Amino acid sequence: MNIRSMLIVADDLSGAADCAIAFAGAGRRTVVTLATSGVMGTAAEDNVDVIAADTDTRRLSPQDAAQRTADAFNALSAPGRRLYKKIDSTLRGNWTAEVAALQPLAGLAIVAPSFPATGRTLHQARVLVHGEPLENTDTWKLENAGRPANVRTMLEEAGLRCESIDVDALRGNINALLHRIKATAAQGVQALIVDAHSGGDLQRLAQATTLLDPFEHPLFWVGSGGLARELASLPDLFDAPPREAVVHEKQEGAILVLVGSLSAVSERQCAMLRERARVSELIVPPAVLRVGSEHADWRAWQSKIGDYLERHLDLLVRIGRDDAFDPAEGAHLSTSLAALVTPHFRHVGGLIATGGETARAMLSAAGIDSLDLLSEIEAGVAVARPCGRHAARPAIVTKAGAFGSEHALFGAWEHLQRLPQPAQPTLRTSDAATNTH
Repeated sequence: MNIRSMLIVADDLSGAADCAIAFAGAGRRTVVTLATSGVMGTAAEDNVDVIAADTDTRRLSPQDAAQRTADAFNALSAPGRRLYKKIDSTLRGNWTAEVAALQPLAGLAIVAPSFPATGRTLHQARVLVHGEPLENTDTWKLENAGRPANVRTMLEEAGLRCESIDVDALRGNINALLHRIKATAAQGVQALIVDAHSGGDLQRLAQATTLLDPFEHPLFWVGSGGLARELASLPDLFDAPPREAVVHEKQEGAILVLVGSLSAVSERQCAMLRERARVSELIVPPAVLRVGSEHADWRAWQSKIGDYLERHLDLLVRIGRDDAFDPAEGAHLSTSLAALVTPHFRHVGGLIATGGETARAMLSAAGIDSLDLLSEIEAGVAVARPCGRHAARPAIVTKAGAFGSEHALFGAWEHLQRLPQPAQPTLRTSDAATNTH
């Protein structure tokens, strides 16, 4: 099966980027957009192969998230454009309501949240993180205490009729697997949950599902960056040949690292960045961010940040934590953090943003509404450049808060340091002669 283009619908910015980056790495022009309307014209003009739309629905009510997701699909769908619903590999957000809203529009949901490269696998419809049940992780306890991390249970609670495929069936005869998928859809099943323990399992699923005629057997994929990268690796998935890689040149200014995530993973990544890159750090108290510009210390914090950036000194800025912290206030704190930085953003030559809400808030404040994805530093850590009129703006690295090795932030900082210098313009002979007088 060849397709003209792919539409990825994600509920946060870092998720959209880490899901779509595999397509960019496979030579596909891939754009991440913060808007969910008005993109199709740009995509058609610029021959975009993959559009990854951030609907920013992670913190909405399930009903509002479902409606916005369906609206995004209706606005961005096109003939020959297949749908990939990106979900968090640790099942955060309103993903079940969003899948339920898309299913009547796009067909059978093939649900495979595994991302083995980051330690997330699915066994008997339950998510494991480095082999441990998701329910035992701090991330799950913080936002979903007392709820089971069972994919089938969660989808059935959203009203979908489900079936499951275990690893043995996935790894068995390909014709039997195809027959199973077809029969499942014919029986009125709306979501097919597929266990996967390895990248090879996801590759098998990608190969099988792309053999099915989308007109006879309409389906869409529901997964994290794991299944997306296996689809992207298929050599004949798209009609058009791959494109040459685009390299973003180094921009003058400081490298700014914004960390909105409070995960233990982010804490370790920040520690390595401070130790190895000798980057200065500012931790902004949540109390300042909650009140915003009316807080007595607001201008002092804005001046501290500006003092580093205006001198082109690399800087790590983090959101602190206190006893009043509530995960639901993440978007508000990120928006305030971006407001602190905005007056000095023109001095930023490279941006590294950890946490989708943090990345979206900073880009929105800077007037950047879409990104060209360029490359991947490690699994889930994507490098991009602003699109269009912002093309000369800083290179941007996005990373989900709980993703990445301890090396991730330092590796991103090193990558931005090593970008090629801008080429010097070549003087014409007449210009050179003029300059000698």
